[in-house]
Amino acid sequence: MRASRATERFKVTTLLPFRKDAQRAVEEAARQSYGRLVAFLASRTHDVAAAEDALGEALIAALTTWPRDGIPRTPEAWLLTAARRRLVDQARHEGVRAASVPTLELLLDESGETSLSDRIPDERLKLLFVCAHPAIDPDAHTPLMLQVVLGLDAAAIGRAFLVAPATMGQRLVRAKAKIRDTAIAFEVPEAHELPERLDAVLNAIYADYGSGWEDAAGVDPKARALADEAIWLARVLRGCLPDEPEVRGLLALMLHCEARRRARRSPAGGYVPLSEQDPRSWDTPMIEEAERELAAAAVQARSGRFQIEAAIQSAHVERRRTGRDDWSAIAWFYDRLVEVSPTIGARVGRAAAVAEAEGPPLALAMLDTIEDRAVATYQPYWAVRAHLLQKAGRAGEAAEAFEHAIALTEDDAVKRFLLARRG
Repeated sequence: MRASRATERFKVTTLLPFRKDAQRAVEEAARQSYGRLVAFLASRTHDVAAAEDALGEALIAALTTWPRDGIPRTPEAWLLTAARRRLVDQARHEGVRAASVPTLELLLDESGETSLSDRIPDERLKLLFVCAHPAIDPDAHTPLMLQVVLGLDAAAIGRAFLVAPATMGQRLVRAKAKIRDTAIAFEVPEAHELPERLDAVLNAIYADYGSGWEDAAGVDPKARALADEAIWLARVLRGCLPDEPEVRGLLALMLHCEARRRARRSPAGGYVPLSEQDPRSWDTPMIEEAERELAAAAVQARSGRFQIEAAIQSAHVERRRTGRDDWSAIAWFYDRLVEVSPTIGARVGRAAAVAEAEGPPLALAMLDTIEDRAVATYQPYWAVRAHLLQKAGRAGEAAEAFEHAIALTEDDAVKRFLLARRG
């Protein structure tokens, strides 16, 4: 009995850390490779839902197998092989997509222990354009990309688009069925097809970056991976479409934002707004790359939303040289942005810039023109409004706006910042 208990105690103490290591390896593989694996599988079967299901089952299998047999030398290739086997088995069982069985069986002959990056082409960019196909409901374009290519769930997407999760889930299911039933080609569209698809792709990449940008403290590895992936996708898209200025504008915008990531937190973890950041802490090589992309976009003389947003960030960067922000120039860029993309975010940003350039009264008048319903749950609106009311000496109204902003804030560091400003 003593020997048995000792043996069991040994197994628990030695295997538990290994199991945790295996689980972390599965999570890391899923975080890094989900989108590229789904895209690769779907490009062969034209069935996005089936590719997602197969990869999901492969991940479940990994959680069982890796703790027992050890973490494979190339986890991504292991997952790909397991998912392909599932797709072949499912196709044989259903007996409906017979044409895809030989292709998948041929792929199964490849070794599962090879470098995925060396052997498997990355089809994510093509899948982004598939998701933006005109045959698919336009309202589903960006949400579909966020789920299929970038791995966000329907509930998170629904919250971002102010749509019930069940409704968003139904939209996504219908969109995937459309891809399967119409066999949309996995390819970057021809030049004449780009205008109707490119905007949706750019919006999805930027939304992907925004999901990672929200993790200002850098504590969520998945969020940081989303930001890195968005920049990578923009670089790939720029390589495919070097003469599309909005692609370069988006890349410049994200690079400018990413250059300031570390500056958003003090050494103690406190939130630091842009106006109080030390420009010396910004990433110089990243800023220089952003400026090159923005300059190359300007040569095309076709301005758009992302180029203007990047120009606003570029104007802020001038503080490194002059020691101050040129708020008149920033406000001018915001005027142009509102003309081409009158989103709530752009209108609130313009008001904040105008307040710095011309004072709070005009800026507050701009905020007053926005419908209450549109900003009821938009935290930046209330934070900016509270700041401007406080500067205007309207203490009672400022306190109420601060309460709204604090209640809508999920980031603890930002919440502490607002509480301190409220006084």
